[in-house]
Amino acid sequence: MGLIRNTIAKLPVVAALVVGGLSLSACATKEYVDEQITAVNTHISAVDAKASDAISRADAANAAAQAANSAAQAAQASATQANQRIDALSSRVDALAAAPPRTPRG
Repeated sequence: MGLIRNTIAKLPVVAALVVGGLSLSACATKEYVDEQITAVNTHISAVDAKASDAISRADAANAAAQAANSAAQAAQASATQANQRIDALSSRVDALAAAPPRTPRG
């Protein structure tokens, strides 16, 4: 019975030591938290810079695409006009081809 009483008497001391040890190891110091926040802020700044660069490149690509679209539309209009002139000349060429051959003079 004495052994059980000694074990029971030591139990609160052992429990207090275990709880105290766990509570000290689970706490983060202010310096540790500041270091982690600084690291995260540095990473966020780098990602923000990359995102801004990507946005500016996308804007430049969009402007280039719009310029290319305008040039393509101008080329299409020019091609349409050229086709209309060819169609007008085709009827003249067909008329000349259908004309009777001329006999040479002299």
